[in-house]
Amino acid sequence: MDFELNRKSKTMLLKTARNSIKAGQDSQKYTPEDVPVELDFNSGCFVTLHLRNRLRGCIGNFRDDINVVKNVSEMASQAAFADPRFGPVSKDELGMVDIEISVLSPMIKTSAEDIKIGRDGIYIVKGLDRGVLLPQVATENKWDRVTFLEQTCIKAGLHPNAYTEPDTEIFRFEALIFSEDNH
Repeated sequence: MDFELNRKSKTMLLKTARNSIKAGQDSQKYTPEDVPVELDFNSGCFVTLHLRNRLRGCIGNFRDDINVVKNVSEMASQAAFADPRFGPVSKDELGMVDIEISVLSPMIKTSAEDIKIGRDGIYIVKGLDRGVLLPQVATENKWDRVTFLEQTCIKAGLHPNAYTEPDTEIFRFEALIFSEDNH
């Protein structure tokens, strides 16, 4: 990534995510205050929740028309309460949930050959089907480039080799990734 965030900004985004989930549990909305100037930019993001080292929720978007702080707040609430793979995060779970934030670069249309493990996330589009995997998914699973592309196709509901078809669009993006235990 061509940008970095200082510790204060990362801490602020992580607190925003946690406070947004906490407020959502009480049917409230959290509004962050004293936003650092460094966070005065628009960006897509993903918020990932882990409970005991297992996925507990993950929601995000590629929007570039919303401030990163507001987007993190909204995606944290969505990850906690609207991920269709999980029920809502309970008050008991919230104290044990680890939060990871991925602030995204703009997407770049690319080819399968240009995907680089460790740098890129993948967004695949074919017709109405779309799938995305963040950069860390490939490294965490020790996938090679082909496996990463195939798994993104599967996530989109496509057959694994759909990325090779001419009507499939492949986009790459980078992410600045940090969590409560490594910022």
